[in-house]
Amino acid sequence: MRTGSLTADAKASDRFPLALFSLTAGAFAIGMTEFVIMGLLPNVASDLNVSIPQAGQLITGYALSVAIGAPILAVATHRIPQKNLLCLLMLLFIIGNGVAAVAPNYAVLMGARLFTALAHGTFFGVGAILASNLVAPNRRAAAVSVMMAGLTLANVIGVPFGTFIGQYMGWRASFWAVVAMGLITLIGILALVPDVRQQQASSALRQIRALVQPKLLVVLLAGALGCSSLFTVFTYIAPLLQEVTGFAEHDVTWVLVLFGIGVTLGNILGGKLADWKLMPTLVGSFAALAAVLAVMALFDDLPAVVVVLIFLWGIVSFAVLPGLQVLIMTLAKDAPALASTSTHSALNFGNAGGAFLGGLVITNAGLGALPWAGALLSLLGCAVAVFVMAWDKKRTKA
Repeated sequence: MRTGSLTADAKASDRFPLALFSLTAGAFAIGMTEFVIMGLLPNVASDLNVSIPQAGQLITGYALSVAIGAPILAVATHRIPQKNLLCLLMLLFIIGNGVAAVAPNYAVLMGARLFTALAHGTFFGVGAILASNLVAPNRRAAAVSVMMAGLTLANVIGVPFGTFIGQYMGWRASFWAVVAMGLITLIGILALVPDVRQQQASSALRQIRALVQPKLLVVLLAGALGCSSLFTVFTYIAPLLQEVTGFAEHDVTWVLVLFGIGVTLGNILGGKLADWKLMPTLVGSFAALAAVLAVMALFDDLPAVVVVLIFLWGIVSFAVLPGLQVLIMTLAKDAPALASTSTHSALNFGNAGGAFLGGLVITNAGLGALPWAGALLSLLGCAVAVFVMAWDKKRTKA
């Protein structure tokens, strides 16, 4: 599904249009609902009379629902105009979080989380297509990074704020805060996002064929490896910082805020670099990610060094995403929305896989081995990116 161009004046502008920031608000709300529950697991478990591990399944279930459901929903809704689809997705998001806020038991809360997650990947997929068509062609990756900045800001601002609300007003209040963000986003989309002209949508079969082309699948594999690298370490970052590096519990929050700032900077920097040199940016980001994690593994007992490395880790880990998103949309010209949505599906599979692998590493080698495992996964992602770049050069010469 390919969108038409907006006015030449809008594309020629050096400023990002306000419509783009309504998509940023949506990304912020979605990021907040995905991650805020991490800080509220004890509260949820106590209130609903379940164990902490059972409460933790609310996170895993959400990620798997994104991974499996998002491509299916993208195919099912591919004929709906993009603005209308974004509004529909945000309505689903608002309803799902509203149900979560009043859930009487664990089963209803889990169902609400699974339902809400369906809007996640498709919103980012369609939103990335729309964001890239709101600006000039040479600013597509930067526009996608602005939208994705909402997700990174959710980790810096939204999650700590939502956790604070949940701890002092009850975990249900956090979900009501997310509902409020969803309503603000819906109003912004209705008021600011233009009705873009669209060519006739491709058939579902043609979109699936565009998605399963070998090169695109290889790029999706690179994205999954990158996310696995991140979550192999990040899922267990609190015990790693406390038990290996020696930080006090109350200091971990501020270290993670620093990571979130790095993530935000890396997302913006990655968008600018990808607009300049796409494949070298992807390869370089993966290589830098492996290097940072390897150095962290060597000096994980030095708090001052680890603080700097956490910040750098945030930058390089998210510098990959804007370029990866644009590359996937470019490869699947007949199904850009489905392919863009599948990016988040692959990333969430990487999320779940990384958390699982990290648990195995801890069991068999200890917390200190986590950065080494993350570095190895990053190197594999770098190798895949180098393979894709060589594939491009060979095809160009041919």
